[in-house]
Amino acid sequence: MIIYSEPKKAGDLPVIDIGPSFSGDPTAREAIAAEIKAACRNTGFFYISNHGVDQTLIDGAFAEANRFFDEPDSWKEKWIKQGFSNGYEPPETQRLDNESPGDIKESFNFTMGNIPGTPGYKANIWPEDFPGFRERLEAYKEAVWQAGLQVSRLISLSLGMPFDHFDDTFAQQKSPLRILRYPPHPAETEFNQLGCGAHTDWGWITLLSQDSLGGLEVETASGEWVRVEPIPGTFVVNLGDIMLRWTNGQYHSSLHRVMNNRSQKNRHSIVLFFNHVHDTHVECLPTCITPGDTPMFPPCTAGEHSTQRYNESRPQLASAE
Repeated sequence: MIIYSEPKKAGDLPVIDIGPSFSGDPTAREAIAAEIKAACRNTGFFYISNHGVDQTLIDGAFAEANRFFDEPDSWKEKWIKQGFSNGYEPPETQRLDNESPGDIKESFNFTMGNIPGTPGYKANIWPEDFPGFRERLEAYKEAVWQAGLQVSRLISLSLGMPFDHFDDTFAQQKSPLRILRYPPHPAETEFNQLGCGAHTDWGWITLLSQDSLGGLEVETASGEWVRVEPIPGTFVVNLGDIMLRWTNGQYHSSLHRVMNNRSQKNRHSIVLFFNHVHDTHVECLPTCITPGDTPMFPPCTAGEHSTQRYNESRPQLASAE
């Protein structure tokens, strides 16, 4: 359990302009990959700018999130996740720090490209008679997914692998998008109860768009908690635990948390978890280990790892994903 205390300062995370990487210029791509490599070996958190996602799509997605969460609880509860489906999650449903109370947030999740019967399939639950909601969120997700693919290719280069080395392992179906609302932090909450408990992400990378209120904090290598302040026109990118397995621990997946205690307004964020296909075989890359050494982590599949972590965060669910 991570005891909450106010972060000491705002984080000094790099802002990486990935715009030149879209040109196809190998020199530009290698230079950006080097910046990403430095960030990944540090906290595993960085911002990206010039990512190719139109601001109107971002604004539209936040408008839909506000519209959805402003509906009465009785209406939102019609679209609650059923077992391992997607859908709405009321406050305190998820608990990302297993030794703390449930997180003070509500969310709605969906995926695209769903194929029933495939490993890790989750059905979507879309609200009825709510025009524009699905269309605008899917348009946003498609655009951000393309940005995630570009970042992933640059990460591949940073690891000494071909630009498109991981392309075939990624899937829309396993890359959920989540809209979130964090209410102002109540004074009467239980000890160590946060908007989002301290945790690491589970998959490959995460792309976050946050509103102007802030509240995201990351733990540095020295153990200090620092704020990840909103920067207009950027996404925050952070690495998940699968990255540790691929890189033999060379790239970091850092603890982070959310505390909406700096205003009396609702905080909103939109998260894309950019993940591998369920049956992707994950083991240390040859560029990340000296011949003859033993990898830090045993091989696994992406699905095995994500299922374990998902179940740990929702102890009320008894069976696997």
